[in-house]
Amino acid sequence: MTDNALGRFLRARREAVTPADVGLAAGPRRRTPGLRRGELAALAGISVEYLTRLERGSDRHPSAPVLGALADVLGLAPEERGHLHRLVKAGTGGACASAPPQPTVRPTVRALLDRLEPTPALVTDARGDVLACTAGFSRLAAPAGLFDTDPPNLARFVFTDPRARTTFSEWERVADRHAAALRAAADLGDHGAAVLAEELSITAGGEFGRRFTAAAALPAGSGDERWAHPGAGGLHLAYESLVLPGGEEHRLTAYLPADDATTVALAALDAEGADADSYSAFATSSSLS
Repeated sequence: MTDNALGRFLRARREAVTPADVGLAAGPRRRTPGLRRGELAALAGISVEYLTRLERGSDRHPSAPVLGALADVLGLAPEERGHLHRLVKAGTGGACASAPPQPTVRPTVRALLDRLEPTPALVTDARGDVLACTAGFSRLAAPAGLFDTDPPNLARFVFTDPRARTTFSEWERVADRHAAALRAAADLGDHGAAVLAEELSITAGGEFGRRFTAAAALPAGSGDERWAHPGAGGLHLAYESLVLPGGEEHRLTAYLPADDATTVALAALDAEGADADSYSAFATSSSLS
């Protein structure tokens, strides 16, 4: 990495933020553009001395929560938060970890998912990567954008994709649950969960960091969620989440309608999916004839 790229990035962003941007009065004549170090440090909850060391490059090992707090105050865009995360990894001699290869889901578990169709159901690992799912779950979650990343990850979607706040009508509850699940996995020594928690502390900032730090109990294995589906409308879904046997820490979660309106809406969604599958099969056979 170019010498002190992290420090230069932080200083440049600090100088691009006006006092008015963070709710401060401009005050008397200022000798520096943007925010003073003291102002940024106070808003981020760190000392001026520590911020000075970061900007000068004498400290290149800031914690993820500190960077998340700075990113929040500086109003960094998602791509800037991602760049900040990469700068820290490069500055500490590491590289941003690529997504690990997806663990194998046992054939019997895949067969179980087939038997659960058209129920929305999925299998996840400890960090929230979606390893396998039913077509019913794909019809539920794909329009929201969950499958736009590879591998799809529930916690990353909830905290970094703006569509999640539209998808989950009670986003705060969903966010609490996923942060608690990630904290539980990280506390048990799951390296992938710890790496993702560090990433989200920067890319999602305080929205994730506060929940991750405060999490003290396991998330409930059953409950309900309210989804806003672009095609099916408002859905009230009950879920059951079960740990699968074996040492992989895989979890099977199934969603069921919690009211009559959701039962009807899911049935219509399944019928649309079946019609699309039939058309696709017809189109394929026609092209081969």
